[in-house]
Amino acid sequence: MSGLPGSETPLTERYDAALFDLDGVLYLQEEPIAFAPDGVAAARAAGMRIGFVTNNASRRAPDVVALLARVGVEGSEDEVVTAAQASAALLAEELPVGAPVLVVGAQGLADEVADVGLRPVRSADEKPAAVVQGYAREVGWEQLAEASVALRAGALWVATNRDFTIPSSRGPLPGNGALVAALVTAVRREPDVVVGKPHPRLHQESVRRTGAQRPLVIGDRLDTDMAGAVNGGADSLLVLTGVTEASDLLAAGPGERPTYVAADLRGLAVPHPAMVPSADGFTCGGWTTRVDGSAVVLRGSGSDDVDALRALAVAAWSLPSPSAVKGEGADAAAALRALQL
Repeated sequence: MSGLPGSETPLTERYDAALFDLDGVLYLQEEPIAFAPDGVAAARAAGMRIGFVTNNASRRAPDVVALLARVGVEGSEDEVVTAAQASAALLAEELPVGAPVLVVGAQGLADEVADVGLRPVRSADEKPAAVVQGYAREVGWEQLAEASVALRAGALWVATNRDFTIPSSRGPLPGNGALVAALVTAVRREPDVVVGKPHPRLHQESVRRTGAQRPLVIGDRLDTDMAGAVNGGADSLLVLTGVTEASDLLAAGPGERPTYVAADLRGLAVPHPAMVPSADGFTCGGWTTRVDGSAVVLRGSGSDDVDALRALAVAAWSLPSPSAVKGEGADAAAALRALQL
């Protein structure tokens, strides 16, 4: 069986560090997510080391801690690991002290570049040795145009991440990856380095900073958080509070599948039911799946719709390409509606 092995003990007892993604897990932009403070508090109470790990390069550690406080989450600056920090550290390894770096992004990213002894600039006329690109609401044509000139002149190109979207209360919005794609189209080259998840550098820095031996990656995205955990050889918990929807999970490829799934961060402090293989599918809680050709059929009843999703996901992953999800009985139909399937 592949995926979702379950845990007889709460995850807070199974792992020594919790590596939390931020946007979509602890808040949506700057709006709190229900049960997020309780989830972080439960991890602390169990003795887990905490890492707040984000691809977002627009905020520095003090700003992240202040935002966490506004949404009710306790945090300290030394627990924050950002793609901006990791990108600046990489640039410091590659360039001599004082080298000019063109910053496409927020002032926070420029400050991280300055902190490692490099000189942040905003114009290609400064002959930058590198371009570092991160998300910021103010990024527009002028910044992209300066980057285009510098990249055509041969500057090293470091992207903090390639997240095409960021979560919001209004739905997914364009992320840094969308702006990177605009430059890729304009200059007809790819970034030399991508630092953030799912690439391993940010995960490695998070593990180093927390001293984790058994880290658990907690996120809302398959293509960054879950894929980053797979690439880093770590287990992961997917929470359904951000970008990923139930249908996305059913279609996840092997490199993006989580170890555990929960509706929200309450899933940290509870056991997770294991999948029980049946004659033609899988059982989880009160739900059973049946594979019917290229369709996955749900039947039974249970108190937790996420149990239904777990069983559906593992059944769907056993097929080359499932074409449909169906429910047998009123309870199954209601569970599928609740999961928007």
